[in-house]
Amino acid sequence: MMVQLLMPLALSATLASCNAVALQEGGSLKSYAGMTASNGTLTKSRIRVEGTSLLAAKTVRIVPTSIHPASAGNIAPRELALVANTIDRALCTGLSERFEIVAPSQLADLTVHATVTRIVPTNKSAATVSSVASIGATAVSVPMPRIPIGLGGLAVEAEATNMLGAQMAAIVWARGADMLTTQARASAVGDAYSLSSAFGKDFSKMLVTGKDPLKGMPQVPSVRKMTAALGGKSKFEACRTFGEAPGVTGMIAGRLGLPPAWSDKGASTKQFTQPH
Repeated sequence: MMVQLLMPLALSATLASCNAVALQEGGSLKSYAGMTASNGTLTKSRIRVEGTSLLAAKTVRIVPTSIHPASAGNIAPRELALVANTIDRALCTGLSERFEIVAPSQLADLTVHATVTRIVPTNKSAATVSSVASIGATAVSVPMPRIPIGLGGLAVEAEATNMLGAQMAAIVWARGADMLTTQARASAVGDAYSLSSAFGKDFSKMLVTGKDPLKGMPQVPSVRKMTAALGGKSKFEACRTFGEAPGVTGMIAGRLGLPPAWSDKGASTKQFTQPH
């Protein structure tokens, strides 16, 4: 009984041992006015959403995610590209639940664009130690939280605009890695890569429902979404330009603490470019 009572407290304490990342405006949004705070257990955000207008939209085009120059630091372009592409892939998968996704060159009811405003690098040495310890603990069936040193993080902002260029939805989002839910990877973008999918899920949910994505009960993923997550082909051709998710291979690589590039081939056609 005492163990059952203490477990929620231990869980809360462990989740609290995360790398807090501040919200950061990057200047890429048309407007930051009218945004309200909405925070989850691990995620911080400010949002603005025109629910009625979003629900009337039927088509979406995704402009490839940008990396703000100030957030790049000394991170290799290939690693930055994987973070940006993972956001695009997650957005495309999530938005496909309700919208038709068209190519960036086509007209659509909504145009979606995200910008990474900050990447907190993961300490590769600490991540490696955590991975080795976790693998060893798994062998003897003992759960092992991640070492709370050198945790990375990610901050992103994004918006959806209509055909006239008016902002229909916007989000400023930030989240840091934590000891329990973020697998350690031996890469400077190991945590940012993992958190990219979380951002894509949150913003796409906001556009699909027209509501605050951090409120309410979690949604059960559709069969199509689970298939895409396991490396299956996307519903729309426009989504396939972001490549297939690494699926089971990616899960194994993540469990072993390998860098994202070991299992994720990235975009299939588009090239990553930084904004000038």
